[in-house]
Amino acid sequence: MQKHSIETLFRKSSWQKGVEYLRKNDPKLAKAIKPGFYVDMRFDSDYYGSLMESIIFQQLAGKAAEAILNRFKKLYSGRIPSPAEFIKTDEKIIREAGISPQKYSYMLDLCRRLESGMLALEEIGSLSDEEIAERLRSVKGVGRWTSDMFLIFSLGRTDVMPAEDLGVRKGLKDAYGLKELPDRKRIEKLARKWHPYCSMVAIAMWHRLDTVTVGDEKKKKPKKA
Repeated sequence: MQKHSIETLFRKSSWQKGVEYLRKNDPKLAKAIKPGFYVDMRFDSDYYGSLMESIIFQQLAGKAAEAILNRFKKLYSGRIPSPAEFIKTDEKIIREAGISPQKYSYMLDLCRRLESGMLALEEIGSLSDEEIAERLRSVKGVGRWTSDMFLIFSLGRTDVMPAEDLGVRKGLKDAYGLKELPDRKRIEKLARKWHPYCSMVAIAMWHRLDTVTVGDEKKKKPKKA
């Protein structure tokens, strides 16, 4: 199986190379993505915390999700609890922070898998995109979109296209002058010109709309450098 590229979204030189490639390969993107476009994305090794926050953000507007996240963290002195701590906490206490029964079950499944060793995140960065997605989707409530966001924002992978993301679809509709929002099939066809820098296209579309609106959660947009 082909391993992931050595390029990374956490490296400015990768952005320079990728943006130049995209502008050269796709004339319409050249109009939508300015020369030198770059987003300063910082590496964060707390993969577990990222996944817990992602579950909380599912199907919620940003401000509402942030409020629930903050209330949840207050239960543990302002931090994300360890998997063992979460498992030991009474469900009623967690629910009082605003966590829905469904999301509680997702978070509990993630923590149990980590505690039992069924899922390991320490070495996940050495795996291919496909292997990582497969492992993450074994967790209850973690779907295709969430695994795509993990690959982009937590691992800095350059060739991920969240084709079901509403923000990406709206951005591409605008950039290409389409009459309707493109579906996955249409986006995958367009993406033939973008590999191996699909992630940069997605991020550029989010910045074009000045938002990140997603299928099963909402995510803060990284700051532009």
